[in-house]
Amino acid sequence: MLIGPYTGIDVGTLVLIAVLFVVAESISTHVVVDVKEAGISPSSAVALAAVVLVGPAGAAVVGLASCLAIRRQGLVKRAFNGAQFALAAYAAGHVYLLLGGTVGVPGQSDFPGIVLPYVAAVLTHTLLNSALIGILMWCLGVTRPAGAGRLRWRPLAALEIASVGYQMLGLAIAAIWGAVGIIAPLLVLLPLFIARWVFGQQTAEARAHEATLATLCQAVETKDYYTRGHCMRVAEGSAMIAAELGMPAERVQKIRYAGMLHDIGKLGVPTKVIQKTGKLTDDEYAAIKLHPTRGYEIVREISFLDEALAGIRHHHERLDGRGYPMGLVGMEIPESARIISVADVFDCLTSTRSYRKAWSVEDAIAELRRCAGSQFDPRMVEALVRAVSREGWQTPDIAEPPGCRYGATERPDPDEPGAPVPDLPAEVNSPAEEEKTTPVAESTSAGAVTGGQDR
Repeated sequence: MLIGPYTGIDVGTLVLIAVLFVVAESISTHVVVDVKEAGISPSSAVALAAVVLVGPAGAAVVGLASCLAIRRQGLVKRAFNGAQFALAAYAAGHVYLLLGGTVGVPGQSDFPGIVLPYVAAVLTHTLLNSALIGILMWCLGVTRPAGAGRLRWRPLAALEIASVGYQMLGLAIAAIWGAVGIIAPLLVLLPLFIARWVFGQQTAEARAHEATLATLCQAVETKDYYTRGHCMRVAEGSAMIAAELGMPAERVQKIRYAGMLHDIGKLGVPTKVIQKTGKLTDDEYAAIKLHPTRGYEIVREISFLDEALAGIRHHHERLDGRGYPMGLVGMEIPESARIISVADVFDCLTSTRSYRKAWSVEDAIAELRRCAGSQFDPRMVEALVRAVSREGWQTPDIAEPPGCRYGATERPDPDEPGAPVPDLPAEVNSPAEEEKTTPVAESTSAGAVTGGQDR
């Protein structure tokens, strides 16, 4: 027989489990994984209970019932999910039988002998599910090519461990099924449903935080046409560096928040100063240098920012002590600030400004490396290089702004021999030196981006 065995399958039990599986599959929990959302469902516990109660063929039918889950899904995705769960449950069922497991409600005499085949079934179910999803992602081009870089395995491992935990509960469901029938899953899964509700509240709260911060970003970026999207790109770059350094997901998120809000203090800087293309006066430059402190003061009462506050306050400090607002030196600068500093400058260099075109990613990386040790933490620079090499970097597409400012003060292309070096190091951006190499309007605008006369 191609598919089977069918012995030991109680039709009534099969229908009830299939219904429970559809209900559980319809209420998956969204969790944050590596700054993105993923779903985890208690349905896997029901699927593994089906392996014990109705065998591999019955478990495959239960898995196929996921096509009926009540959620917004396309037909193709429903079909894939149904086939995926059916195949995984069927294979898990055969492993369970192969290692001595028996089909039906387990009695007291079946323990502890049933535990080993059940654990093997859980592992088979998990591995096969993961493999099928991985193949799908590969075919869709979502996953990176093999060998292109280090996989962020920690958040994925945490998600898989949680899924295995759900599946282990399937044995408890099967054990008490004979006594209470359909109520068994509810008794076992009710605490998980409550936990799911709590996770859901936390996810909704995180979304609200994200939306609030995004609104603040937009408020800052309305002051300057050329900085649209800058805060979000700095946030993503900062998160890439933090993740590359192996920081836990919660800390990566805090640093991402810091990247989003690093320029929030510019709300307190006059718009005419931020948009000025000519040389800044001493008073205007002093106003610009206050923006990290003002930003800190604006958001310091937001409790969930935590470590992000230090990143906002000190993202213009330099390792050599020539930064601001406090002139911190070396490792006195908070780690989050050293990360944001690198991401901030990298995005500035790879973005078009009113006075120059965007640098290529390769040129920007070369400049960051040149300034590592004096302005930037070399560890952060190399982490960004590795992350960008693996994941790429999307440079902004800036259209010609109203009034056509772009080109009026355009600098030579940095690829050209002898072109002045824009933006980065204070030693280049110092007013005296820049006046020797570039027109006044260019020098002050260049300094506005990062190092010396940073805006």
